[in-house]
Amino acid sequence: MAKQSRGEKQRAERSAEEAQAMARATQKPGQSKEQTRLIAQGIQKGIEQYKVQQKAKARELDKRLKQARRPQQPAAQDNAQAPAAEIVYRQHWLPWVLLALSWGGFGLVWWSSAA
Repeated sequence: MAKQSRGEKQRAERSAEEAQAMARATQKPGQSKEQTRLIAQGIQKGIEQYKVQQKAKARELDKRLKQARRPQQPAAQDNAQAPAAEIVYRQHWLPWVLLALSWGGFGLVWWSSAA
């Protein structure tokens, strides 16, 4: 078995304390200390298993992020060397027609009220 570092020991002790506190909080009247200790051990094992799963998820996410970044870096260098493509913005004609019709309508209303 691998040796535990000081930080791992502290984390294990902290999770044991948390598990013991949870076991005491859910303790039923007439429950023996042995039963409470076994419940605390189960809770501690669950906490440690959850932490291991979260670390594995974080490592997998980091790997995916690194893999996602790698192809983008060389592609960015290739784009710098390639000539910039011309961007053409095309607008739809309908808003301009509606704008012209509305101004024409306002002009007719103003002209008919002024006359």
